[in-house]
Amino acid sequence: MSGNTAAANGMVSAGVSGNCLSRAMKATASNSVQFIGGLLALGIIWWLAIYWITQNPSLSQFEDFSPKSTFAAFPQIWEDGTIQAALTSSGFRLGWGLGLAIAIGVPIGIVFGRVKWFQNLFNVPFQFLRMISPLSWEPIAVVVFAGWEEAIIFLIAVAAVWPVVFSTAAGLAKVDPNWFKVARNLGAKPYHMVTRIIIPAILFDVLTGIRLALGVAWIVIIPAEFLGVSSGFGYAIQDARESLEYSQLMAYILVIGAVGYVLDTICVLLIKRYSWHRG
Repeated sequence: MSGNTAAANGMVSAGVSGNCLSRAMKATASNSVQFIGGLLALGIIWWLAIYWITQNPSLSQFEDFSPKSTFAAFPQIWEDGTIQAALTSSGFRLGWGLGLAIAIGVPIGIVFGRVKWFQNLFNVPFQFLRMISPLSWEPIAVVVFAGWEEAIIFLIAVAAVWPVVFSTAAGLAKVDPNWFKVARNLGAKPYHMVTRIIIPAILFDVLTGIRLALGVAWIVIIPAEFLGVSSGFGYAIQDARESLEYSQLMAYILVIGAVGYVLDTICVLLIKRYSWHRG
């Protein structure tokens, strides 16, 4: 009798696992179809736009912006190492700038969300600074810092720090105050408050803020590299424009979009992996 029950339980478990696997495969297939369909729709719109523009003989030079010319330019800029060099330079600046924004923004966000007088005192100044375009600081950064590398990293950090600060503070505002009372009654030290309560509770919001900061930083870094440096995607676009290599310019734009999409996807996966979901 017990053997029959065990066999029945095994069959039920196998059936449930099979259903879960089937649903996962269907979801993956659906997402893949949507992804490919979206890319095809974007490509068709791009092709139609160039086709419509080039019907005017005076605008025939826009043919260099077409999908055909753009994809034909990829082998050359890949073989000469331009894409790899730009990715290395821009990635280095992005990593340092975003790292500084996280290192500064998370502690400030925690204090901003926990200390009432600090929030009341600095809410208006922070909102004021947040609304200033990061590129507005460029002339000042050039004067203050010794080189353009430091200036660009500063601009990225200034752009990325505010999403981290306010997302961290917003996450902390959702934490039940009773958690801190219980922790204090159990003898928790400030260090334990941060590592055992605050960080796990706000990790979802911190990672969401980092995702937003990454998007802002990736947008800011391109125009920041237009002047003063001889590497990076911004420089590559500027150089292609000045040499009238418009097909290469469009190729760089596609690479920038692809890299940004990959970075954003990594952030989404981290959010799903390392955060708990509030019901």
